[in-house]
Amino acid sequence: MQRQDCLIFGNRGCGKSYLAQGIGRAAIRAGFSVCYREAHRLFEHLVLATATDERTNMIAELTAIPLLIVDDLGMRKLPAAAAEDLLELGMRRYERASTIITSNRPLEDWPKLFGDTPAVTAFLDRLMHHGHLLEIRGKSYRLHESSVNRANRKAPTLP
Repeated sequence: MQRQDCLIFGNRGCGKSYLAQGIGRAAIRAGFSVCYREAHRLFEHLVLATATDERTNMIAELTAIPLLIVDDLGMRKLPAAAAEDLLELGMRRYERASTIITSNRPLEDWPKLFGDTPAVTAFLDRLMHHGHLLEIRGKSYRLHESSVNRANRKAPTLP
């Protein structure tokens, strides 16, 4: 494993999570361990781990996993400590493991999203140093599929 990171962003429904999960499955087939977490759940679990004195263990587990996938960053409101948690994970995983993050929020929104510009900037600096930035453009596959299904249901049937 080359220990490279990836930030995948774009509109909702354009395949970011699908792509990240596909990479995760490929890594598993190649023999690597993968941890997949939705961003809001990851940060909620870190808050709970802090409250129950399990934070050190949780951070160690998240640091050791070869591929961490953090999905849908910015979809839900994040806890106050999320920027610091993200930076700590980024610092500990930097050049040691790979991280994939998906988000529908542009990078310009991240300081406002986290409320901590220095921490977010430091995290992005580490993530992008050996990382890849993928922007997926286009319309939502789910909305397209839904409109096709509606059109097919409305189509008249011949006797």
